[in-house]
Amino acid sequence: MSDQPSEASRPPEKPRGADTPLPPEPPTAADTQAADEPEPLTAADEPEPPTAADTAGTSTAADAIGTQAADEPEPSEARNAGAPSADTVRPSPAQASDGRRQRAQAADPAQAAHRAGRPGSPWQHGAGAPVAKDDGMTARLRPPPPPLIRPAVLGSVLATALLSALFLGDGLGANLLIVAVPAALAAFFAARAAGRRLRPWTATWAVGGLALLAVPALRDAGWPTFLAVVSAFALGSLALHGSRSWPGVLIGSLGLFDSVVPGVIWGVRGVRARAGGSKANWGATLRTAAVALVLLVVFGTLFASADAAFAELLGSLMPEASVGAGPWRTLLFALGLAGALAAAHAAAAPVRWDGLTVRPGKPRGRAEWALPLIVLNLLFAAFITLQLVVLFGGYDKVKDVTGLSHAEYARQGFWQLLWATLLTLLVIALALRWAPRGGTGDRTLVRSVLGPLCVLTLVVVASALRRMDLYVDEYGLTRLRISVAAMELWLGVVLILILAAGVFGARFLPRAVAVSAAAGVLAFGLLSPDGLIAEQNVQRFEDGRSTSIDIDYVKDLSADAVPALDRLPEPERSCALRIIQNDVLHDDTPWYATSWGEARAKEILEKRPVKGDGSDCYRVGREGTRDGYEPDDDGYDPY
Repeated sequence: MSDQPSEASRPPEKPRGADTPLPPEPPTAADTQAADEPEPLTAADEPEPPTAADTAGTSTAADAIGTQAADEPEPSEARNAGAPSADTVRPSPAQASDGRRQRAQAADPAQAAHRAGRPGSPWQHGAGAPVAKDDGMTARLRPPPPPLIRPAVLGSVLATALLSALFLGDGLGANLLIVAVPAALAAFFAARAAGRRLRPWTATWAVGGLALLAVPALRDAGWPTFLAVVSAFALGSLALHGSRSWPGVLIGSLGLFDSVVPGVIWGVRGVRARAGGSKANWGATLRTAAVALVLLVVFGTLFASADAAFAELLGSLMPEASVGAGPWRTLLFALGLAGALAAAHAAAAPVRWDGLTVRPGKPRGRAEWALPLIVLNLLFAAFITLQLVVLFGGYDKVKDVTGLSHAEYARQGFWQLLWATLLTLLVIALALRWAPRGGTGDRTLVRSVLGPLCVLTLVVVASALRRMDLYVDEYGLTRLRISVAAMELWLGVVLILILAAGVFGARFLPRAVAVSAAAGVLAFGLLSPDGLIAEQNVQRFEDGRSTSIDIDYVKDLSADAVPALDRLPEPERSCALRIIQNDVLHDDTPWYATSWGEARAKEILEKRPVKGDGSDCYRVGREGTRDGYEPDDDGYDPY
């Protein structure tokens, strides 16, 4: 479609006198193409011409410089078009600047749409981006297109894809951290090319995500590794998008998926643009890589055949490659390539998820709003008053007051108190939505009602944790028990953050809650839950608080539990470690997919392997009660 107005809509031409100034010459198709096509970046790192994203926030002077090549015609063209003589009145500088701006917008309709309908980016997409009227949800969320992909970004993306294909096919360990480093570099280079600055919260998300990827390198247990990897992905997405509101933090943690398809398209277009204008550079790059590869293969083979130690070292460092694993490696290469491109695209042009807003509810009257919450506070106070009698009184006091055993008391109340904590957080969120907002008096009322509710809920959290402590002290620690206790503890931290927000303001509350969740997952993984479970059960057995240890449970723990289980006497030790030894010693997992916990367990079991054939393990660990119920009892213990 033509950008020029039709004949019917064109205003009638007035007769031009000798003193009438000539209008600016409209750009030709060749001039428009020359102004729109950016030159490829050479090996000397020449500066790029302005692209759509680079010109989104520049000033009028920058627009004039960017379109100068399109505005100045060749001398022959000026003569053919009837260039004005020396005595002809020329347009004023302001008129010339307006004409150049209009022609630049006509030459790039997408750029004109970005300038007219999209607000300035709060993530520094070009300094001083103009803020214009809002054209809807898409205009508030979608940023201007990113600049042309740069060689540093392409190199980091290719490195991520190659490392993914080489290292991610044999399990999880330090390889995740190895692959994440070039992907983070690709995002950093893309953000710097787009004019984004590194902010404190962005650095916090990025460092936290990389720290979470250290959990698979340290721990062998799969469940804390899964939590750490998911949390690392969420923090990485937040680092790329820079969200700060509740919708922004919740959706922004998954926002990287939205950049997969645009990132791949952006990468393909960038490669085409680079390859079209610098074929000689690409050829030199390929020749250099081929020569380096040949030299490495030739001399590496010679050195490996000359020294057995060097051959063993080289074989342990290099991943194994086989024809049968080709499709799997190809898939990993594609996933690494798409993921790195998505991260780089999101860093250069992040979706503004903070543009999703939730309207506050209609303010209620003071009595209508406060009375139900005051009644709830009184109910909490009555419950807690009765709980304080048995909270710190120990098992004897519990049995005297309730007549329940440890298992019955803990099972009866822990889950109810956990749900009470969750529902209280929901009540607080809804109460803040419909709270009165008339002035200082209303703010004081909200704080005086919700503040005591948070404090009373903290006491409920303490009561639930105390119940779990009684149960664990009697019957030992398990994965479910330590997980729900950690969940309840984090809910208490959230309540403390809400109390702090009531005093200092709620501006940082969404990000503070996200940081607390990530810190909890990181601490949970670094503390080694399987190691804690084995340590607590072995300690109870050594102290005589338990006549036997649950072999059927501890034998299914990960290699993280080996240092604690190694202290057991025989035959309990061999029965507990037999399955773990078969998994650790007979596994040929390469170094980059082996955790530190697995390597430590392998070292212990090589020095002291298990004894016997396991025939005496059927009677070990099955005397008396186990996990809070009798072996012949048909009841089920959910813990």
